[in-house]
Amino acid sequence: QVQVVESGGGLVQPGGSLRLSCTTSISIFNIYTMAWYRQAPGKQRELVADITRGSPNYADSVKGRFTISRDNAKNTVYLQMNSLKPEDTAVYYCYAKPTLISMDYWGKGTLVTVSS
Repeated sequence: QVQVVESGGGLVQPGGSLRLSCTTSISIFNIYTMAWYRQAPGKQRELVADITRGSPNYADSVKGRFTISRDNAKNTVYLQMNSLKPEDTAVYYCYAKPTLISMDYWGKGTLVTVSS
């Protein structure tokens, strides 16, 4: 069983920054996909950013503001969030898919609240 644990959420003012971390119990050196999703109240879960086969991809709503990165030595993926907006408020979930045909693994989520 792969463990996926997020951290770093909290309350931040509009325009502020936060960095989320996601640590897994397996090596991410050759992992197929690691991603961040979010789910706002009353809305469906949506993809924010992913690194698939080493290439980052972003939702249009966060391009230029969010950056996904990884530290293979720490088995950790980060989501640096800058210029935060109230509409970024959501529970952020980390997702891991070790190989193309493996199971999907989710963390329990970390809450990000953007409010003055």
